[in-house]
Amino acid sequence: MNWQQLLSLKRYGDSHPRPRAKQDELRLGFEVDYDRVIFSQHFRSLQDKTQVIPLSQTGFVHTRLTHSLEVSVVGRSLGRMAGKLILEKHPDLVASGYKQQDFGAIVAAAALAHDIGNPPFGHSGEKAIGSYFKTERGAKMISTLSRKQQQDLLSYEGNANGYRLLNLDSPGTSGGLRLSYATLGAFIKYPKESLPHRPTKHISQKKYGIFQADVDHFNDVVNELGLLNNTDSEESHYRHPLTYLVEAADDICYTIIDFEDGINLGWISEDHALEQLIKLVRDTIRTDIYTQLSTTSERLSYLRSLAINNLITDCISIFMENEEAILSGTFPHALTDKSTYKAQIDDILAITIDKVYNNEEVIQKEVAGYKILQDILDAAVNASINSLNNTEDSYDKLILKSCKGLRLSGTTSYERILDVCGYVASLTDSKSIALFNIINGKI
Repeated sequence: MNWQQLLSLKRYGDSHPRPRAKQDELRLGFEVDYDRVIFSQHFRSLQDKTQVIPLSQTGFVHTRLTHSLEVSVVGRSLGRMAGKLILEKHPDLVASGYKQQDFGAIVAAAALAHDIGNPPFGHSGEKAIGSYFKTERGAKMISTLSRKQQQDLLSYEGNANGYRLLNLDSPGTSGGLRLSYATLGAFIKYPKESLPHRPTKHISQKKYGIFQADVDHFNDVVNELGLLNNTDSEESHYRHPLTYLVEAADDICYTIIDFEDGINLGWISEDHALEQLIKLVRDTIRTDIYTQLSTTSERLSYLRSLAINNLITDCISIFMENEEAILSGTFPHALTDKSTYKAQIDDILAITIDKVYNNEEVIQKEVAGYKILQDILDAAVNASINSLNNTEDSYDKLILKSCKGLRLSGTTSYERILDVCGYVASLTDSKSIALFNIINGKI
């Protein structure tokens, strides 16, 4: 891989190149990507989607939207810091007009969009959708599909849905948001299809990131950016180097922020929590400032800032030390997995899992999410297939009318089912509950 290709400003449908040197500095293409994501309907819906903890009446907790905004801010810093060092190392990029803010804008836009395809009800949403197709009725719905198409649904993946939503045609906008291919490349965390499934130790192979319906679009992006792996490696596609920074931004935020939410709600004791955070910042903390802070909020804010800064700086060092391996596709780790602070990160995550992810309130929300999403899927998938086959009855028509915003553009069973899954994944928590109540006669 080489940076000149990786930083392509091409957009879907372009017939002419977009040289960096000819970009309008007041309306830079990579910054346009950010704008298009933040004004999109799917991004706005994140404000009513659970991140981990159900919305609390007793204190602030993060939604998917606030989490995504924070990941984007951290990502911008990571991108700019890396960009400065990359430009110093590769002066040909400077000659082509690239600047350090380009890297920051790409990472910020990809980070802003990183959760855009995730279903409601936290981390269990994807599993709820995939599990539906393992039920008797769900399995029957996909029985005629190809193995790859079936696997797309059986292991439904929010990352793949996110890629689809970013590029899906909508009325008046062919090609979806038409983000630059550099930003799309940085967004693709797992550059592979659902099958074949060959587990490797490379972080890019942990899950999949592309539905069968989007393979042609993905191949166009891959060819433009030079992500096709022509070696004998089991990984057929390289991961875009800037994806490591997007991933690091997400890892840094959920390590610190989910932990902080647990503290704010009283699920994690303040003394124990502050002790863990101090371990992350002991080399940079100023005790003269810290001892003057009188409230939990002030102490958390100060330690959070130091901790995030330390992790950003550490990740940049790891990224640049391994730039050659990353460009050759042979760096198999997430940046935080090689962090100087790995032991402290693991300790914080262990506490978060125990006290937050396994909290009764969180579990109850996820259990309810399974029932809600699967009931909606059952009704809507059945109605959409009947509509495709011209066998829909009055109930099917009412269900489709109740699913406001559902666009059935697919002309095959696979595409119709994917339309419904994408629609269900795009629902907010409250809209899911409302639709579930309608389907179950709770008016």
